[in-house]
Amino acid sequence: MRKYRVGVIGATGMVGQRFVSLIDKHPWFTLTTVAASSRSAGKPYAQAVAGRWMMPDPIPGSTKGLTVLSAESDVAGIVSSSDFVFSAVDMPKDRIKALEETYAKAECPVISNNGAHRLTPDVPMVIPEINPEHLGIIHSQRKRLGTRRGFVTVKSNCSVQSYVPAFHPLKDRFGLDRALVCTYQAISGAGKTFETLPEMIDNVIPYIGGEEEKSEQEPLKLWGKIIDDRIVLADSPSITTQCVRVPVTDGHLAAVFMSFKNKPDIDEIKYIWREFKGRPQELMLPSAPKQFLHYFEQEDRPQTKLDRLHESGMAISIGRLRPDTQYDYKFISISHNTLRGAAGGAVLLAELLCAEGYIQID
Repeated sequence: MRKYRVGVIGATGMVGQRFVSLIDKHPWFTLTTVAASSRSAGKPYAQAVAGRWMMPDPIPGSTKGLTVLSAESDVAGIVSSSDFVFSAVDMPKDRIKALEETYAKAECPVISNNGAHRLTPDVPMVIPEINPEHLGIIHSQRKRLGTRRGFVTVKSNCSVQSYVPAFHPLKDRFGLDRALVCTYQAISGAGKTFETLPEMIDNVIPYIGGEEEKSEQEPLKLWGKIIDDRIVLADSPSITTQCVRVPVTDGHLAAVFMSFKNKPDIDEIKYIWREFKGRPQELMLPSAPKQFLHYFEQEDRPQTKLDRLHESGMAISIGRLRPDTQYDYKFISISHNTLRGAAGGAVLLAELLCAEGYIQID
């Protein structure tokens, strides 16, 4: 069986570069097409990212000579050479929504890292271990779009993935009632490095535009239910957040407080975290961590620098679970924001879509 032909639109930005790096050695996927804005269109990929390649590994040799196409003007060419595309474009929200639906209507599935469609009622926003059943809404979306093969699906915001996975196996079993979350987010979440965001050196910025709203709303869609032709948001738990930018290259850390209707004990929580498996682990998908949730008993773990790359950056690291005076418990958790939280999570979602038959090779 041939590999799936993959396009990346928005391939020159930080998340797009991460897609390029991840696809290079992927056992199922081959990168055939890269696209970006009109400023980069027509250039070889290596030239388009010259002086701004931000990945730790060099530009893949097979990608250097690919001609960058225009994400907006060359849709037909991109679709003809791709079985599906990853979307990491940087443009206003309304233009992203329209562009991604343009690809879908051209019968090209879209797996998006962007936030534009996250709250669209018939667009599944999926963390593969948490709500794979939401892919079932794709049938309704295809009816709305008038497509046979095309659709749009999205991954959740990167900050959400540092704490929602820890909540998930506890939520229904014990009635997760309310939570307070403070996230300490790396500069790569803004697509920046210390060279391009020097004001972050020796500094903390206590505001990330729109992040707190996303962090409070998106979990309710992840835990929502498909009713008729839409995903209806869950009505609990109540989550309040603060999101802070900190001088770290990669990795979002969350300080989390939680209360339950039926309070479990600490050993029970740790056991559930340790034993939890999702659909990617059942299917043994290539990018799936063997163990999704890792708990550290050491008092000073998890640490961003030490633990963000656990299981190739696709696992969630948790520690310091203990009683709290205002909530039942508190803990610390960490995810890698450009791997699990962005491109890596989207690649895992694409693997799930392929394995479950939503993306087929004609």
